[in-house]
Amino acid sequence: MDDNQWLVVGLGNPGPGYAGNRHNVGQMALAELADRASAPFRSHRTNSLVAEGRTGTEGPRLVLAKPASFMNLSGGPVAALMRFYKIEPERLIVLHDELDIPFDSLRIKFGGGHGGHNGTRDIIAALGTGDFTRVRIGVGRPPGRQNAADYVLRDFSGEERKVLPSLLADAADAVEQIAREGLSAAQLRFHTTAVT
Repeated sequence: MDDNQWLVVGLGNPGPGYAGNRHNVGQMALAELADRASAPFRSHRTNSLVAEGRTGTEGPRLVLAKPASFMNLSGGPVAALMRFYKIEPERLIVLHDELDIPFDSLRIKFGGGHGGHNGTRDIIAALGTGDFTRVRIGVGRPPGRQNAADYVLRDFSGEERKVLPSLLADAADAVEQIAREGLSAAQLRFHTTAVT
């Protein structure tokens, strides 16, 4: 077991039909981290796709994982990954979409409830604790009276896609900074308003 090892989970739904959805932005950010580490994803016995790499040549080791289950069943694969890699909840970082944060913003927090997010709800239920770090990637609220569930299961708009690469880069930077320097340093850098 590596003393400086983190499990980083990107939430989303499996399959190409969901790949561009707002709900899959956590997996998009995870792909950015894997690209930086030149780490290919491979099938893993925990019902996940896993890539392993480091933040820089001497940096912390990151286990990057995409559960192969649907979003609301993320807990089982995450718990299995933590057992397999012998990682404690304090070393778990979950990347996920967040309706209550404006698009092109992110917030980082440790612990707390699920905030209505079905992926984090299932992870908390499977682990028996909410004591892990979340990188909450803002997708904003749906316009008008559009249903929130329909909104997150739609692809980003053309205008949003122009900005999306910088948002994904910020989310990847946040994970790397948490692993290298700790939660407070990352919050100081990425929070433009009070910690939520």
